[in-house]
Amino acid sequence: MPKILIIDDEKAIRNALRDILEHEKHSVDEAEDGVAGLEKAKKGGYDVILCDIKMPKMDGLEFLQKLTAHDDDVPVIMISGHGTIDTAVEALKKGAFDFIEKPPNISRILVSVRNALDRKDLVQETKVLRTKVGKTKGSGVQMVGESKALASIREMIDKVAPSDARVLITGGNGAGKEGVARMIHQKSNRANGAYIEVNCAAIPGELIESELFGHMKGSFTSAIKDRKGKFELADGGTLFLDEIGDMALAAQAKVLRALQEGRITPVGGDKDVQVNVRVIAATNKDLKKEIEKGNFREDLFHRLSVIPIHVPSLGERVDDIPLLAEHFIGQVCGEQGIAPKPIAEKAIKELQKLPWTGNVRELRNVIERLVILSGKEITEADVKTYAAPRI
Repeated sequence: MPKILIIDDEKAIRNALRDILEHEKHSVDEAEDGVAGLEKAKKGGYDVILCDIKMPKMDGLEFLQKLTAHDDDVPVIMISGHGTIDTAVEALKKGAFDFIEKPPNISRILVSVRNALDRKDLVQETKVLRTKVGKTKGSGVQMVGESKALASIREMIDKVAPSDARVLITGGNGAGKEGVARMIHQKSNRANGAYIEVNCAAIPGELIESELFGHMKGSFTSAIKDRKGKFELADGGTLFLDEIGDMALAAQAKVLRALQEGRITPVGGDKDVQVNVRVIAATNKDLKKEIEKGNFREDLFHRLSVIPIHVPSLGERVDDIPLLAEHFIGQVCGEQGIAPKPIAEKAIKELQKLPWTGNVRELRNVIERLVILSGKEITEADVKTYAAPRI
């Protein structure tokens, strides 16, 4: 439930706004002046703030300036009974999301709050994506190695990235499918567009359609506002459907339509939304067997697998383990704030003997354990001792 803070020295205005917003199923807090409002706002947790301009102790513009210096993520809607163009411009320059004159019109308030909530969702989504992309660009984890298998994948990425062809990436858990998808996006003509990731296995079947295609307010019990889906958020960019083999059949049919027609229909909506999205899918399942079992649509399989890329398991490219180990040691030591540790040649050979069922992801976890628990050097004995906790 969205949480909103109302800051106004007029109790009647606060009560009126509270009634309007609570009717729309929002959680509402109040403050009677800028000082009390700033104290509450700094504690965090608010999705939108409605703030008067003329108030005792601290006016709205001063409040806005101090809040923005502390946290510029919360949309602030300024409300004033002394509104002038100059005041509105000054408020917007200081970071206000919107400016509304008193007495506030109900429809105007609701539209502004809805837009502010949507903007906050997009800001948060963008921050998460930038963090993920930044980590990928900085580490290159998934493509560390000089094996023939990786060379072949790099060559394929360079060929397919500039096109808009759909790609189906296969391979075991932790093998590096996500890294391949990100690299395709970063080398594509859509690199400046959004990269949106959906883990189809992590979303309950009854929510996957809403997650992918969005929903309209009131379309189901918890749909308290309109919400854009991942297809629409990825418009002009790339949508990565991870673990596509776990997607429910009903959602598969709608994904097929989106790929065929380039349009989607939000849950509870009656209007189509045009989308221009490049879809990259990944799975650890044998989709041909899933088709035989009736768990996956054959027509969707053919739509997705225009370009198939298989990421081999770590056991199929043990020659990459020395480079991966060195890379992960540097990465972990940097994160932990300690000097890089050398690793003995015999320790590397011991790592190469192990059955890496969790692939590159498992190796990274083991290296982190070795860095933390070993002495000045990672030895063969360390590997035999600390790489043991395996299923």
